[in-house]
Amino acid sequence: MNILLVGSGGREHALAWKIAQSPLVARLVVAPGNPGMAKHAELRPELKATDAEGLTALAKEMQADLVVVGPESALAEGLADRLAAAGIPCFGPTAEAAQLESSKAFSKAFLQRHGIPTAGYGVYEDVAAAKAALDQYSAPYVIKADGLAAGKGVAISPDRADAEAEIERMLGGRFGSAGSRVVIEEFMEGEEGSLFALSDGTRAVLFGGAQDHKRAFDGDMGPNTGGMGAYSPAPVFTPELIQAANDRIVQPTIRKMAEEGAPYRGVLYAGLMATPEGPKVVEFNARFGDPECQVLMMRFDGDVVPLLLACAQGDLSKAPPPAFKPGVVITVVLAAKGYPDSPLEGSVIRGADQDFGPHVQVFHAGTRLREDGALTAAGGRVLNVCAYGDDVAQARERAYEAIAKIDWPGGFHRTDIGWRALEPR
Repeated sequence: MNILLVGSGGREHALAWKIAQSPLVARLVVAPGNPGMAKHAELRPELKATDAEGLTALAKEMQADLVVVGPESALAEGLADRLAAAGIPCFGPTAEAAQLESSKAFSKAFLQRHGIPTAGYGVYEDVAAAKAALDQYSAPYVIKADGLAAGKGVAISPDRADAEAEIERMLGGRFGSAGSRVVIEEFMEGEEGSLFALSDGTRAVLFGGAQDHKRAFDGDMGPNTGGMGAYSPAPVFTPELIQAANDRIVQPTIRKMAEEGAPYRGVLYAGLMATPEGPKVVEFNARFGDPECQVLMMRFDGDVVPLLLACAQGDLSKAPPPAFKPGVVITVVLAAKGYPDSPLEGSVIRGADQDFGPHVQVFHAGTRLREDGALTAAGGRVLNVCAYGDDVAQARERAYEAIAKIDWPGGFHRTDIGWRALEPR
């Protein structure tokens, strides 16, 4: 098979690493890719992930048997729609189906329409109306930008004044057009986790769970980020909770999307809150999470390509059921100083590509090679250090041992990834 993988982050590096292991693959091309992926695939750095026309032309040129879309931005631009028109199977939903992520207002209305459990909410385009609506809620207040904001468009405000300031910032243009509407939600008490499912448009199979760390600093302090680390499996996902989430959330979502004429093909990421009333949807993502994808790919046992292809072709019935290794995988994100607000670019990273042993993988998330061959930071989240262990403690120890061998004064990381899983329950 000839496969085109779209994206350039840590999620896509993990996918490239896993796809390249498949005996079915003759050629793997990644656009735009990053330096870490060069050992697994051909790179096409001249193409942006949002260039749906250029990517479709590349898929035709290389006679792609499958296109795997990593980032949500490409889906929102309608890449899957263009590929479908060209007769090329795509792992990733159409722009219409991807609204489950690209518009929180769309997603909340869909959930409410079909009685799928989620928090109460309202949608507002006017600052005064949004502020007045806070009367309907109690602290802490949950304020979300409607559109795509790279994982940073959610604020949990501890008091009314902070909530009003967030409303002003979002509707005032902080996230551009993504913040032209805000969603205000009831705060849900509980522990949050991420459940994944693969769908062919009519049926869905579960594909593991994970828990990530959104706050920038230790102790879950600081601003929200795209994710500073993750681990899988997550203890919050008991067998009972997984069953309830599948029955009440995942299967109805796939069924109702098909009934509404927007069949969902690809991976559905359900961000869930384990509440006293059972699992409720926090948000949907229309792609593998980042950094959750990294831990899922390391845990996955077997060839992932047949599953991706089955989703893209619309028939999961004959694909092998997903299987995962026992044990735990943890990933720690190394980010550039200043992230998430003003990450510093250009600092030199040494030692990231050494051999850390059979239990550790380092995925590049935001790197660039300088002309002299030096590896440098080229984004906010720069490296993902992933480690496998028999349990959380062993996986975490291996990850932090590897991090200690990387020489990068321009970066920082959390030192408490996985803390929830280590606390007694």
